Amino acid sequence: MSTEHTAIAPVSLTQGAIKELHKLKDQQEISDDFGLRVGVEGGGCSGMSYILGFDQKKEGDNEYEIEGIRIFMNKAHGLYLAGMEIDFKSGLDARGFTFNNPNATSTCGCGSSFSA
Repeated sequence: MSTEHTAIAPVSLTQGAIKELHKLKDQQEISDDFGLRVGVEGGGCSGMSYILGFDQKKEGDNEYEIEGIRIFMNKAHGLYLAGMEIDFKSGLDARGFTFNNPNATSTCGCGSSFSA
């Protein structure tokens, strides 16, 4: 299986998300074999839910790198995720990763589900 690195990832990470991902990787002692899986799956209150978590590369994945973080994304998911920005909020009103997806025609109140 060849490793495919594309110069520009279809998604972006804010500095807050990058900092939090590096912190999580260190705290959980996640090996360099793992990368951040970004994707979508059917379900959720608006039709599709986001996938975000550390995982190993699978067949059919494209691989990208953003500031030392390996990103794995199934090739078919790029259509739904192109241009999406992943951020990390740590304020009093919200804490966690957020998704700003320009392809979403509607989103749910929790922000983890969308339709396109």
